[in-house]
Amino acid sequence: MRPRLVALDLDGTIVHTHGSVAWEVVSSTLPSDRVRRAVRALDTAGVGVILASGRMYAGMRGVHDHLGLRSPLVCQQGCAVHEPGGGVTHEFPLALDLAHAVIAYARELGRPYEWFTPLRYLASAENDASKGYAMLSGVAAEYHAAPESSGLLPTGVGIISTPEAAPAIHAELVARLGDRVHLIDFPSVTVCVSTGATKGRALELLCADLGVERESVVAVGDSVNDAPMLEWAGRGYTVTHGDRYAHAAADHVLDTSEDDGVAALLERIAAGQPL
Repeated sequence: MRPRLVALDLDGTIVHTHGSVAWEVVSSTLPSDRVRRAVRALDTAGVGVILASGRMYAGMRGVHDHLGLRSPLVCQQGCAVHEPGGGVTHEFPLALDLAHAVIAYARELGRPYEWFTPLRYLASAENDASKGYAMLSGVAAEYHAAPESSGLLPTGVGIISTPEAAPAIHAELVARLGDRVHLIDFPSVTVCVSTGATKGRALELLCADLGVERESVVAVGDSVNDAPMLEWAGRGYTVTHGDRYAHAAADHVLDTSEDDGVAALLERIAAGQPL
């Protein structure tokens, strides 16, 4: 049976920068023409396509428009689901007591921290990680010594450190907060969100809205924040360069050079070929 919906991660899955780590390059790179043709073929075949990214809504719109999509967007690791025009249909705020516990620990460490909502990104000090994420997400970073005083209810907070320090920060947050939060580990940022804020849960709610059953969903991603949707989907695919979390969650690994493996999968689905 042909899938009814395909959920695609952006960075590292259908958006590639050919080795560049410059945020200016990453934020402006679009999927290949082959991927765009495959997505349009899926639309013609009646298969829905959903983009699911760690980026905020503004940083996803360029890719969404480039692919000619009219579907909702799963944004910010699954913290929010947006309509194509920007309206929020699902949002997973982080309880304020938990957010304050995380930033209290950041202050103990003397580390900068981030505080974000579906549409705004604040940080306690200017740093490379916050500048990069804001650029990738298409928003202006707002710097305040105490972002928590903004009055904004966050969908997440994060402690900004280094690849060497991040594992110990994760371990301490687990010791302090246990399973009351969902932690997402990036090389130099440890992000804390609501336990319901994952790409998998957002995709589940979106499919319920659309009347699409789990078994009819294919998800493709390459990173730790993709793992929940790879596990939830009827078929989860990662790519050869995907991280260990994605490989553990996926049912299949695409043999890929840049985006060829992903495009080939989309072409097979559009043509109604067996997976």
